Amino acid sequence: MPRATAATSAWRRVPTVTDRPALARRLGLRDAVVIGLASMIGAGVFAVWVPAARAAGPWLVAGLAVAAFVAFANASSTGQLAARYPESGGAYRYGRERLGEWPGFLAGWGFVIGKTASCAAMALTAAAYLVPTAWEKPVAVLAVLVLAGVNLLGVTRTARTAAIIVTVVLVVLGLVIIGGAVGLSQVGPPEHLPAAAPDLGWYGVLQSAGLLFFAFAGYARIATLGEEVRDPERTIPRAIATSLGIVVALYAVLAALLLLVLGPAALAASDGAPLTDLAVASGWAWLAPVVAATAAVAAFGALLALLAGIGRTSLAMARDRELPAPLASVHPRTQVPWVAEIAVAAAIVVLVLVVDLRGAIGFSSFGVLAYYLVANAAALTQPKAERRAPRWLSAAGAIGCLVLAATLPITAMLGGLAVFAVGAAYRLLRLRVATRRRGDGERAGGSEPAGGPRLG
Repeated sequence: MPRATAATSAWRRVPTVTDRPALARRLGLRDAVVIGLASMIGAGVFAVWVPAARAAGPWLVAGLAVAAFVAFANASSTGQLAARYPESGGAYRYGRERLGEWPGFLAGWGFVIGKTASCAAMALTAAAYLVPTAWEKPVAVLAVLVLAGVNLLGVTRTARTAAIIVTVVLVVLGLVIIGGAVGLSQVGPPEHLPAAAPDLGWYGVLQSAGLLFFAFAGYARIATLGEEVRDPERTIPRAIATSLGIVVALYAVLAALLLLVLGPAALAASDGAPLTDLAVASGWAWLAPVVAATAAVAAFGALLALLAGIGRTSLAMARDRELPAPLASVHPRTQVPWVAEIAVAAAIVVLVLVVDLRGAIGFSSFGVLAYYLVANAAALTQPKAERRAPRWLSAAGAIGCLVLAATLPITAMLGGLAVFAVGAAYRLLRLRVATRRRGDGERAGGSEPAGGPRLG
C-alpha cells in the first residue's frame, strides 16, 4: 500500500506493508512530557558527574553547556520531523522517508540493538542499588518482567507509571538541591575550587560533553511513540522542548552545586555516588540512603520508557519487513505492539542472565549519536514549509554528533561499528533471500511471494 504523502493527512492513518492496525492516539501533552522526563532522568544523573569532572575539572559546566546545545539541536530536528511523520519508529522512520532505506535501517538497527543491551545494563545497575550482589540478576529480571507487563497493559498505563516515578525522583532531587544550597550558604565554596583537577583543555570539555550528553538521552523518546500521541503536530514538538528544558535547568543547578560544595577534585575522586556525597557534605547525611534508592527508581523509569521505545521502533521496522513481520502485531484491545514488547523483554532477560553488560555497552553510546546524526541529516532535507527550526541548527546538531562520537573511547567506536556491520550483513542477507523468493515466484507464474513485499 503506498504511503500517504500529504503532511495534513500523514497522521490520520499509518499505511504499512502488512496493513496491520495502527496504534491508538491516547497520549496528551502532559503524558508526553512525563515520558520524556522519565527517559532522561535515569540513573545517569546520579553518577555521570564523576567521569565528566575527571575530564573537564572546573570546566564541568562548560561541558554541560555543550551537551545541552547538541541535545537542543537534535531535539529541534526531531520535533520538526515528528510533526511531519508522527508515526512509530522515530529516526528510523525519518531516515527512511527522507534519506532512503539504508540510513533509516541503520538508525533503527543501532537503536534497537544498542538500547536492548542498555536495558540489560540499566536493569542490573538499578538492582545493584537495592540488593546484594547475589540478588542482582533475579531482581533485574523481575524488574524487566514487571515493567514489560506495565507496557503491555497499554500506553496510558506506561504514562501513569512514568508519572509516579518522575514525581518521586524530582522530589528527591529537589531535596538534594535544597540541602546543597543550605550547605553552601553555611560553609561557602571550597578554597581549592579554582585550581582543582588537571586542565585537559577543550578536549576534556568535549569529552565531558560526550559523557553528559547521554544523561540527556531520551528527550526524543516520545517521537518513537509518535503514533500514539493526540494532535501530534503540536504535541510532540512541545513535549520534547518542555521536557528537555526542565532537565537542562535541573542538571545546571546540580552541576553548579556539585562544583561549589564538593569542588572539582573531590567530585572527580568520588566513588561514583556524587549526589550522595553532596547530601553528606551539606550536613544532610540522612538523605544519602534515600538518594541511593531513588537512583534505582530513576533507572526503572528510564527502563520503562526505553522498553516502550524499542518496541515501537521494532514495530515500525517489522511493518517494512526490516525485522520479522510478526513483530508488527498490534493487540486488538490494548493496542500495543505486544509481540515486539515480549520479544524485547525476552532478549533483555536473556542478556541479564547470561552476561553482565554494565562495563561493555560503549557501542550503545556510538549508536545513539549515529541515530541522532540520521535525524539531523533527515531534517536538513525538509523544505521550508515544514521547517520549525533554522537549517543551521540541524547542521550544528549533525556536526555535534560527529564531534562527540570522536571523543568516545576507541573500544566504543569499534563496538558501534561492529554492531552496524552485523546489521548491514543481516539486511543484505534478507534482501538476497527476498530477491530469490521473488524470482522463484515469477518463474512459478505468481506475482509476489506469500511472505509479502520485498525489502528495498
